[in-house]
Amino acid sequence: MSLISVRTRRPKHRAVDRLAELAAEKQSLINQLVGAAGHITRLELQLNESRAHRAEAEQVAACTAADLEERTEQLDEARAELATTRALLAPYLAAEATAGAVTVPEMERDTAAMEDQATEPINVLPLWEAHGISPVIRIADTPSNDPRTPSWVPSPDNETTQTLRVITA
Repeated sequence: MSLISVRTRRPKHRAVDRLAELAAEKQSLINQLVGAAGHITRLELQLNESRAHRAEAEQVAACTAADLEERTEQLDEARAELATTRALLAPYLAAEATAGAVTVPEMERDTAAMEDQATEPINVLPLWEAHGISPVIRIADTPSNDPRTPSWVPSPDNETTQTLRVITA
């Protein structure tokens, strides 16, 4: 029997194929470089614009701070002048207030009319005290002829009556 060796073909590494791959990669990198250069240019323009805005804002802030200091000094001077003026005018204002004061004698309330009568506290009682009844119905002890016993209450000899017995102390 003869042995036949089966050999699989492996792709050959050809230099031409490798050169084509490298050329394609080179072209891709050049395209990326051009795109990156454009992007970098745009970012540098934005950076220059933001630096210009920052310089302008710093200048405005410096002017505002100087103006604030000036206004604060003016305010302090005005407050000091106002305090001095008030101290000078205080006696004159007090004399004017005293001269123009309206004095009224003490008032006495006329209570002759009924609606002006003084009131006294209202005596509020619970209903059972106001009507002379107790708050608890003692079912077991209540006679059947008592007018305060409701008609739905069972008679004292009923078993239900014994369980409803209420004892007050």
